[in-house]
Amino acid sequence: MTDFDGVLLTRGSRGYEAVRLGAVWNERKPDRHPEAILLAASDRDVQRGVRHAAVRGLRVSVRSGGHSWIGSGIRDGGLLIDLSALDEVTIDTAQRRATVRPAVQGTRFNALLAAEGLVFPSGHCPSVGVGGFLIGGGYGWNSRALGPACFSVEAVDAVLADGSLVHATDESHPDLMWAVRGSGPGFFAIVTRFHLRVYPAYDEILRSFYVFPEELRDEVLAWTYDTVPEVSDALEMSAKVAFSPGAGRPTTMITAAAFCTPGTGPEMLDPLERAPFLQHALRKAERVPSTLDDLYALSDALTPKGNRYAVDGIWTDAPAREVLDAGRPLLEELPTRESFLLWMLWGGQPTRENACWSTQARLYFSPNAVWQDPADDLRTELWAHEALRAMAPVARGTQFADANPADRPDHGLEPAQAARLERLRRRYDPEGLFRTYLSPAESTTALALHRHQLPISVDRDREIGLPDPLTPS
Repeated sequence: MTDFDGVLLTRGSRGYEAVRLGAVWNERKPDRHPEAILLAASDRDVQRGVRHAAVRGLRVSVRSGGHSWIGSGIRDGGLLIDLSALDEVTIDTAQRRATVRPAVQGTRFNALLAAEGLVFPSGHCPSVGVGGFLIGGGYGWNSRALGPACFSVEAVDAVLADGSLVHATDESHPDLMWAVRGSGPGFFAIVTRFHLRVYPAYDEILRSFYVFPEELRDEVLAWTYDTVPEVSDALEMSAKVAFSPGAGRPTTMITAAAFCTPGTGPEMLDPLERAPFLQHALRKAERVPSTLDDLYALSDALTPKGNRYAVDGIWTDAPAREVLDAGRPLLEELPTRESFLLWMLWGGQPTRENACWSTQARLYFSPNAVWQDPADDLRTELWAHEALRAMAPVARGTQFADANPADRPDHGLEPAQAARLERLRRRYDPEGLFRTYLSPAESTTALALHRHQLPISVDRDREIGLPDPLTPS
C-alpha cells in the first residue's frame, strides 16, 4: 500500500536523512533510524500509514512539531508518521472554540486568536507544536490561572491502532480523552485534530525582571519559593541561574509576567516589589507593558535553534533549603556560559478525574545544558541528567516536556494513573503497534559514552511513567 497524499521515504532513499534530521529541533540529533518516514498530508494518510505499518509488522512513532529535546518520535526501525504538514487552524469566535492540527505552533495560533480577541495557554517556546505539548500536559503561558493546556482539550480526532478515525469526546470515548490529557509520548493513538476551548484576551501583560549577584542566589531562590503560594495564579514567576551578558560569574534573575484581566490587575506584582533584597539588584525593569509576542521572543532568545541541548527536571515540594542543598552541584557548576538552571514556580494544582495528567508540585527545578561542540556532548548531558539522581530524596517526578527516560528514568504520572494508562493501552492497542516511552537502550548519553570509549555504568533499568514490572518498549 503506497497510495499516500504525502510522501513515504524508506531508509536510504533520497531525502530520507534530511527529513530524519529535520524532524528534531535540537541540534543534538539521536542516533536512531526509522525504517521508513511518512510525511502525512491528510487524515487519510495517517490512517493508511497505521494500516501500512500493521501489515508489515512495523511499530509506529509520531512527530508533530519536532520540539522534543530527545527526539522521542525518532526510533530505530518501524514507521515514523510525520505530522508536520498538518497545521490548519479554525476559530469559532462566538463560542470561544478552536480546532487546531498537531503541527500548529503556539505563536501562530495565538496571533490568529489575538485578531479575534482571544488567547490560549500555548507553550513557552515559540516553535513548539501543539500536538506533543497538549498530550504532554501543556505547561504554557498563564497556565497557573488557565490550567495545564490539556484541560482545555474538549475533543480530538484520532486514528486508532486498527486505522479507524474517531471523533472522541468525554461522552463518546471517555477513556481515550482521559489518556490524551497528559500521557505524553506514551499515548496509544495519533491525534490529527484538537478541539479546544479558548479564552478572552488579556487586558494587558506586564513584565518585571530583576538580576542579582551570585552571593544572593540562595536567598532569592528561597524567597520566591516561599512566596509563590501567596501570589495570584495569574502571575507567572520564575527564576534563572545563568551567566548574564558581561558578567564573569553566574547571576540569579527573577522574571514575572502579570496576565491582567478584569479580576486580576497590576497589583499582582506588589509582593515581588516588596521583596527584601531588591535594593541589591544589578539590573531591573518593572511593569513593562508586553505582548505574548514579546514573551515568545524572550523565550526564543533563551533557547535559540541551532544549539545542542540536554534538558531535564524534577518536581518538588520539599522545603527550599533542602532543594537548594540537594541541587547545589547543579547550581554551582554550569557546564557552559549558555547553560542555565530554571527555577519554575508552578505552585501545584489539583488533578482531575478526566485527565491522566498528574505529576507536578510547587517547584520545577530544571537544568538546561546548552552547547555547540559535539565533543562536549558527554560532559553536558551528564550535568543535565545524572546530577538529578542525587536529588531523588526531594523529587516528586518529572514532566514529559523535558523527560529523558532513556537517560534518567523517573515517573511522569502518579502510580494509579500510570497503571490505568497501561490497562487502556492493552485494550486500545493490544498488539503494541504504537511506540511508548523511550527505553534505556535508546539513550543519547550512551552514544556519547560510546564515542568517548567509556563503559556505561549508570542505572537504566526502567522506563518513565510505567509501574514495575511492565517491560519498556
